[in-house]
Amino acid sequence: MGTNVARIAYLVPAPGIPVRGPSGSSAHVRALADAWSEEHDVRVYASRIRDSRGVFGEPVPTIAAGVPGWPSWLDRYRDLTEVAAARRVAQQVVGSARNGWHPDLVIERHSLFSDASWRIADAIDVPWALEVNAPPFLERSRFETIRRPDFAQSWEKTVLQRAPVLIAVSQWLHQWLETEMGCRNVHWIPNGVSPLRGNRDRGRTAIGLQSDERVIGFVGSMKPWHGTEYLQRISEGSEAKLVLIGPESTDIPEALCTGHLTPQALADAVAALDVGLAPFPSDAPPWVCPMKVLDYRAQGTPVVGTDIGETQLLVGEGGTIVPPGDVQSMIDATRYWIGRRTTPRLRSWQRVGAQMIDATLSGHNGAEKP
Repeated sequence: MGTNVARIAYLVPAPGIPVRGPSGSSAHVRALADAWSEEHDVRVYASRIRDSRGVFGEPVPTIAAGVPGWPSWLDRYRDLTEVAAARRVAQQVVGSARNGWHPDLVIERHSLFSDASWRIADAIDVPWALEVNAPPFLERSRFETIRRPDFAQSWEKTVLQRAPVLIAVSQWLHQWLETEMGCRNVHWIPNGVSPLRGNRDRGRTAIGLQSDERVIGFVGSMKPWHGTEYLQRISEGSEAKLVLIGPESTDIPEALCTGHLTPQALADAVAALDVGLAPFPSDAPPWVCPMKVLDYRAQGTPVVGTDIGETQLLVGEGGTIVPPGDVQSMIDATRYWIGRRTTPRLRSWQRVGAQMIDATLSGHNGAEKP
């Protein structure tokens, strides 16, 4: 797949997603770049490599365009800093092309206020696609303040409709792009997971568990829409130790926190769990394609989750799906799965990356010529 592709420019213009950041979004960027680099020459063009949270994960070839400064008294126009950051990313790619590193294709992690790939394609005539992991305007309207909503909404629709190829990580996003945004050539390509096999005994030792101790866990940040308010009750009801994989600390009594883990340590920790939890509440974003579920399934760890986003599809026969908010059903399902394992199911980032390349090239080759 993508045998004619030698060079890939992967764009991450959102200032809130530093390449070496701790979030799942940053880990997603690094995983894709690493997978592509096995067969291709990859450069990640980003607004930021790191932020105040520190440096996480393994390095990938990155060119940081930098986020422009903005006086605090002009905060009401701060959205324009994102426009400027995306333009800097575009300029970096065009500059690289004119100095000998010409990408064979450009894939951009879509973010609000960016038209970077569009500008690059106009300048150097290269196939491009937008990878859509969320509907940015809807997401940010819900969790943040958008200073210029009419401008933002119009910008988003224009850029999405202009893209020759769109890659949606969930079925909800696929439908939204086609029906709400009026986009064409939309491909549904779910997320992937590290192919590393975890060692259950090693993981339990690293966490500090007794050999016969029942343990359930949750991977990821403790965001409000992750259903973290249910974790303590599920732990107490199932009489199992709770492990939070990723967070440095927690207010949940007696829960263990691992902090940020390397890929192998993450695989070991997930393998150590008796059950992996994904208890999204009813008001969680319906477009989620939760990587935590892919982590659980890759290690054969049973999953107890709720019917939100792609969770049910990803869990398949590897666990139990219950209605959002039904804590007693989550407890019952957790108790059932403790002591059982499931068949590991792996969807590698290499496969995801190859599908994205093929989709980008097919859209370019099938595009109407002026």
